[in-house]
Amino acid sequence: MDFLTGLIFGDTTAHTLLVISAVIAAGLVIGQVKIRGINLGVAGVLFSGLLAGHFQFKINSEVAEFVREFGLILFVYTIGLQVGPGFVSSLKRNGLQLNFVAAWIVLCGAAIAVMLHVFAGISVPAVVGMFAGATTNTPSLAAAQQTLKEIPGLGLSDLNMPALGYAVCYPFGIVGIILSMIFIRRLFKLNPEEQAKLYAQETDGHKTLLEVQDFKIENVNLQGCSLDRVPLPAGGVVISRILHGGQMTLVQPDTRLSIGDIVRVVGPKSLLESLVLILGPQVKGEWNAAKENLKVLRIVVTRHAVAGKKIEELDPFLYGVAVTRIIRQGLELAALQGMEIELADTLVVVGDEQGLSRFSAVVGNSLRHLDHPQLIPVFVGIALGVIVGSWPIHLPGVPSPLRLGLAGGPLLVSIILSRIGRIGKLFWYMPPGANYMLREIGIAMFLACVGLRSGGQFVETLFAGQGILWVLGGALITAVPLLTGALWMKLAAKANYLTICGLLAGSMTDPPALAFANQQASSNAQVVAYAAVYPLVMILRVIAAQILVLMLF
Repeated sequence: MDFLTGLIFGDTTAHTLLVISAVIAAGLVIGQVKIRGINLGVAGVLFSGLLAGHFQFKINSEVAEFVREFGLILFVYTIGLQVGPGFVSSLKRNGLQLNFVAAWIVLCGAAIAVMLHVFAGISVPAVVGMFAGATTNTPSLAAAQQTLKEIPGLGLSDLNMPALGYAVCYPFGIVGIILSMIFIRRLFKLNPEEQAKLYAQETDGHKTLLEVQDFKIENVNLQGCSLDRVPLPAGGVVISRILHGGQMTLVQPDTRLSIGDIVRVVGPKSLLESLVLILGPQVKGEWNAAKENLKVLRIVVTRHAVAGKKIEELDPFLYGVAVTRIIRQGLELAALQGMEIELADTLVVVGDEQGLSRFSAVVGNSLRHLDHPQLIPVFVGIALGVIVGSWPIHLPGVPSPLRLGLAGGPLLVSIILSRIGRIGKLFWYMPPGANYMLREIGIAMFLACVGLRSGGQFVETLFAGQGILWVLGGALITAVPLLTGALWMKLAAKANYLTICGLLAGSMTDPPALAFANQQASSNAQVVAYAAVYPLVMILRVIAAQILVLMLF
């Protein structure tokens, strides 16, 4: 039994990994416990680590350092891959307004943190931890700790302080978001179900989803005209099939039209309406009366060799099929011939059974290939992220150079790489399941090590000295930005209540708050707003934490 004694009480790598694994497992169990529908999730690992640290579970500092830093890198890198593709699109249309308010919520919280340091005398390491905990944002905690390491003269107690501030303020960070939603609902006497109906009515009038409509050719100028010479509206309609003399066939660029033909067109509703003047009137029923030998199939792009090629380069007509739509990251796009396809795109293809089978073999359509993550791009991306994160950035008036660190560097690089998609034979696509697994493992490793290192001081900090002041300060960082942002959205922007709820949850990057918002009414408004602000907020919070450290020291 001597080996067990050494394993449990020693200072070996095996002992350290045993303690970290036990802390993570216990923390995940704690995180699943729900109190009135709210649970800590993976943040429970931090509190199990604090508990273990309080009871003096010792671990090897060098091993713990590596586990913490590598866990952090995995977490932020996979977050970047997740949010990167939608980052630019989230800033478009009403996303600009939502992101403006979300940015205000981040900056307002940072300003309150500065005031707590200046007027309440809370130390810089503590106040940046409070800023991270009160906004339930773990990457900003990691970024602050990375930046603190660059400050000369700080002791171990100072480096542990951010985790304590985070842990003290985190509980109200979660509850405060939900209380803010309830406050706005009661202040304006809003019914979530009625708000869901209003949102549905508003969005129905502004749909950009693709529709399918049939048109009868009555424009005499199109008699004998080839399809490639028809003046279709630019930017998004595709003619997929034609009904001529009772026979249905696919169309090709050289297909010639005749008066009385029926053509099936795919595109946004606004563009389809304009085709009445170009082609002729919309018709219904005649298509169903025809004998159709064509099928519609959804084919997933899984072959790396075809990713990045234009539709016309694949020459679908060679296989007797036509690509009508591309579904990419939940969005439907009209399949114009000059569009490039990307890995994991879903192509909506029309053709006979034999042609569809041949074209599927060209494109891939093998989901098991997508489920197998490519490891070379992962480690190339992490290496680039470490380099970018270590690069010193000199700003006027700032005494020390700014570094994105191991939190900001991999995050920025992964966002850029996911937007690029591929470089040569390297593809920065990660299956959602693999992304989620790496992300959760990474953050659990990071939180376990942080909790273990800071647990010895947690109880003393909470119940002595400035503990109560930290709690009150964290409540201000949580509540004031949320309430001011929500009131502006309601009074000035006249926003839907459910959209406001999604904005509040997204501005704190808080899934439990989003879950509460979703429980209030069945609507897409909450998720749409959450997704629109999440990428920008995640980046701003990481940068804001670093700037707070450099500005206040």
